[in-house]
Amino acid sequence: MADVHRVKSWSYLFQAAKNGLDVRDMRDRDYKVGDTLVLCEFDQATGKYTGEELAREITYITDRQVPCAFSSAVLDRDFGILSIKPLN
Repeated sequence: MADVHRVKSWSYLFQAAKNGLDVRDMRDRDYKVGDTLVLCEFDQATGKYTGEELAREITYITDRQVPCAFSSAVLDRDFGILSIKPLN
């Protein structure tokens, strides 16, 4: 069964997520392909949430457990790149 993860997303990363990618700390959650990621935009300058949210499905995860050509060389061992798409 797919999980739903509500997470903070800094504004500049929130904009990138609109295009289908997100970078996450993988230590605190068990992200899986098929899970829903609800990104809540957080403005670091004001220290407040903007009220904008994106709901996306995780379609692929690249991290040290599921490496790509660059992940073992450039990704911190605690982080992963999530490929995401809008929910149907």
